[in-house]
Amino acid sequence: MAEHEEVLNLEEIALQARTVLLQLLKVAKASEGDLLVVGCSSSEVCGQKIGTASSGEVGRVIFEALYKTASENGLFIAAQCCEHLNRALIMEKKAAKAFGYPIVNVRPQKKAGGSFATAAFETLAEPVAVEHVKAALGIDIGDTLIGMHLQDVAVPVRTAQKTIGDARVVCARTRAKFIGGGRAIYNEDLM
Repeated sequence: MAEHEEVLNLEEIALQARTVLLQLLKVAKASEGDLLVVGCSSSEVCGQKIGTASSGEVGRVIFEALYKTASENGLFIAAQCCEHLNRALIMEKKAAKAFGYPIVNVRPQKKAGGSFATAAFETLAEPVAVEHVKAALGIDIGDTLIGMHLQDVAVPVRTAQKTIGDARVVCARTRAKFIGGGRAIYNEDLM
């Protein structure tokens, strides 16, 4: 176990993760069955440079907190792997099938995929990997670059909880594209 990890309060980290998601949901206008993409650097949570101090325990605690909260709110979750697996995602097989995402064959591990994605693979009932998603909302913990997995019009969401451990948190929701120009009338519920 890394020296810094010993001083981390895992219960506090779980609470911070849950709080971020609940604050995002207050703003995001999420619907049951929507997809939440999450990227998480356990190294950054532990106060280290991304990719240098992966913590299985931290990855597991954060994934379990987010997965439980997402499930309680009717959301599917996709855990983004690190760059060594080309930021593939781990999700439930039924979600991949529901969204029509082709399944690829890879199993994340601590040093290739990351601790967070590994925790997802070990926690989900029927985990699978997919290469790309178009999620309705997302959480980026520690600068993991989730933007490639959000729907086309992403809108930043500012949450009061700005960190998980030592990692910065950036959240996003998405909205429908505006089309039609100056004469168009827009549905406020889709903004």
